[in-house]
Amino acid sequence: MKRILATLAMTTILAACSSTSTYTAGESASFDMHAPLQMPDPSVLRDTPPRALKGKYVASDWSKLPGWNEDDGEYIWLGLVNNCKGLMRPVSGSLSIPARSTPQSWYDVCQAVANMGMDVDAVSAKQFLQQYLRPWAVVGDNGSQGLVTGYYEPVVHGSRSQGGAYQWPMYAPPADLLTVDLGKLYPELVGKRVRGKVVGNKVVPYDTRAEITSRSDQPPVIVWLDDPVEAFFLQVQGSGRVMLDGGGSLRLAYADHNGRPYTSIGKWLASQGELPIQQASMQNIKEWARNHPDRVNEMMNVNQAMVFFKEEAISDEVAGPKGAYGIPLIAKRTIAVDANFVPLGAPVFLATSEPGTNTPLRRVVFAQDTGAAIKGAARADFFWGSGDEAGNMAGRMKQAGFMWILWPREAGAPSAR
Repeated sequence: MKRILATLAMTTILAACSSTSTYTAGESASFDMHAPLQMPDPSVLRDTPPRALKGKYVASDWSKLPGWNEDDGEYIWLGLVNNCKGLMRPVSGSLSIPARSTPQSWYDVCQAVANMGMDVDAVSAKQFLQQYLRPWAVVGDNGSQGLVTGYYEPVVHGSRSQGGAYQWPMYAPPADLLTVDLGKLYPELVGKRVRGKVVGNKVVPYDTRAEITSRSDQPPVIVWLDDPVEAFFLQVQGSGRVMLDGGGSLRLAYADHNGRPYTSIGKWLASQGELPIQQASMQNIKEWARNHPDRVNEMMNVNQAMVFFKEEAISDEVAGPKGAYGIPLIAKRTIAVDANFVPLGAPVFLATSEPGTNTPLRRVVFAQDTGAAIKGAARADFFWGSGDEAGNMAGRMKQAGFMWILWPREAGAPSAR
C-alpha cells in the first residue's frame, strides 16, 4: 500500500483538457444530439449528499452581462437540450468524479425545455434563458477575473495498418492497466485514484511512454499516424479526428492514461537550447522534428505520460468529442472548467476576448469538460472545434475573462452533487 500511496503524485492527467467521460460508464458510445429530451420520473433523481463548491456566487441581472445582446444564439438551444440530457441522468454520488449541477434544481427548467421541443430559434432560446434562469457572478479568492485559454480537436492522417509514413501508434488501453480507487479502501482518500499494474504481489506504477513503446507486448493499436508531433498533440488535446488512408474517418476518444506526470516537450526543447520558450509552438516543434528525425524519440520520451484511446464513429458534424460530462462538445459553445467552482452541467455566460486581441468574445457556453490545467474560479478552456483553424485560435488564446453561472431562478445559489 505504501507503493500505491507513493504514486499519488503521478495521477496528473496528460491533457490540458483531456476528456475522461466519467459520467458515461455503461452507456453506448453513440449519442444522438438531435433526439428530443426525454424526462425521467423525478424519483429517479435521488438526492445524494451535496458537494461543497469553493467559489462565491453573487446574484446579478441580465442587464449587467456585458455584450449579452451581441450573442447570435446559434446552437444555444441544441446545447441546452443536450445539457439537460446530462443533468437528468441519475447521480452516482461518487466523489471520484467531478461535481455536477444539482439535478433537482434543474428538473422544472428541463421539463420546460422538453415541452418546447427541438424546433426553437436563436431569439426564442435567449428569451427562454432570461425567463427561467438568473446570472450569478463567479468570484474566487483573487476576485472575479480569471484566465481563459483554448483547446480544439486535431484532425490528423492515419492508417489501420503500419507502413510507409504511418509509423506512430495510437493505443487502446492495455489489458494490464489497473486503476485503484483509494477512497474505497480509505475514506480519507476519497476521490483519489492511482494507476499501475501488478508485478508479483505488488502494485507498481504503470510503464512510462518509453517503456510502453519498447515492450514486446505493446497495447493494441487502433490506428497508425503519419506524424509523431501530431500524435503527441492529439494526446495533449485528449481526442482527435483521423482521416484514414484510403478514405473514411474515425474519432479517437480519450479512454485512459498511464498515470505518469506530463512533461512539456516545448520546455524540454528550450532547456536544450533548441528553441526559445516563447517560440515553442506546435508549428515550430513540428519543424524542429522534421529537421532532427534522429532525435524525435528522445524528445517524445521526455514526457513519461501516455494517453490511451477508444474508437468512435463520426456521424454528426456538429457533435465534437465527448467531454468529461459525457456530452458531445459543440464548437464555441463549450468550456472546460474547474468543477470545484463551476459544477459540470451549468450554462455559463463567458465574457472574454478573441485570441491575442481586444475584440470582445461574449457568449453563452456550457460547462461540460474539465482539465488538469484548468484550476480556479473563472478559469475556463474554450473549445474552438476541429481542424487547423481551430487549433490556431486555441493555441493563441490566453485572455482575461469573467464568468456568470446561469442558474434556475427558483433554486437559489448554484449548488452541486
